[in-house]
Amino acid sequence: MQASAQQAQSCAVLFERFQRERPDRRGEKLVFSGVGERDVYNITAPFQDEGEWVIAGRVEDRSSERSEVMFFVERDGEWVVREGAPVFALQDPFVSFIRGELIFGGVEVYFDGDDPHYVTAWRTVFYRGDRIRDLEPFAKGPLTMKDIRLVELRSGRIGVFTRPMPVGDARAMIGYFEIGELDELTEQAMEKADLLYDQFIKVEWGGGNEAHLLRNGLIGVLGHVARMDEGNIRHYYPMAFAYDPENRTHTPIKLIASRDMFPDGPAKRPDLEDVLFSGGLRRHEDGTATLYTGVSDAEAHRIVIDDPFLEYEKHM
Repeated sequence: MQASAQQAQSCAVLFERFQRERPDRRGEKLVFSGVGERDVYNITAPFQDEGEWVIAGRVEDRSSERSEVMFFVERDGEWVVREGAPVFALQDPFVSFIRGELIFGGVEVYFDGDDPHYVTAWRTVFYRGDRIRDLEPFAKGPLTMKDIRLVELRSGRIGVFTRPMPVGDARAMIGYFEIGELDELTEQAMEKADLLYDQFIKVEWGGGNEAHLLRNGLIGVLGHVARMDEGNIRHYYPMAFAYDPENRTHTPIKLIASRDMFPDGPAKRPDLEDVLFSGGLRRHEDGTATLYTGVSDAEAHRIVIDDPFLEYEKHM
């Protein structure tokens, strides 16, 4: 796999190309219950815990940024709160498995003491355990860094993707480094990660949401790329790329879904209508994959798409 020699392309260019080439796919809304009038969005893909498929989701009042992460199981077509599962005061959950151990995390948000609606800072926090009910904290990221994700490599080492912002005059970049043990996941190591250049133009941003070890040893990264229009109107698109941990090269990003592929629905605010926040991807043997995503910061949907990582696995 060769690193891209071209310059980063804007969301507008990527979206125009995606609109020309995309297959005719349509998503569906997931129904959640047991949370009152609150919204559930920015979910993970389903993962196995004690023999049961579980989704973690961000639960929040429409008018607030104060969130809880709760765990849900499917019952008769609805996702209901899992009885006895812990609840975390976090946003935007994620999961991975490292050497058979469940790694769970989310974004811890800090609010102004005088204004409960004003966010002053945030950081990514990590928990580990053999199962959800055994999760214990073990690491945290630097202040203002989201989108830190782990993946177990073919070598047995652990790959770590980061998202420092800003970086010089660039709004954000993706970083990467490796560790031998989970105890080495420190703030200092995250701040020194190598940067992946030419993924975003300087006024746009993005990050990794989930990392998959591919059959050829490359890492398939599911993420998002975003831009802002006049009036602070946000546009978030699910994207994917491949990273080679041996020679530290990467492919350009490609879009894999857009808001108009999903049913219409409410938005948390008018500036968030065109927001898809990639949560997770379940790959299937037939060449498709199911993308789980937050929609407009108010709902959670899923869509079956062509597996975005198959083309990267051809580089054996």
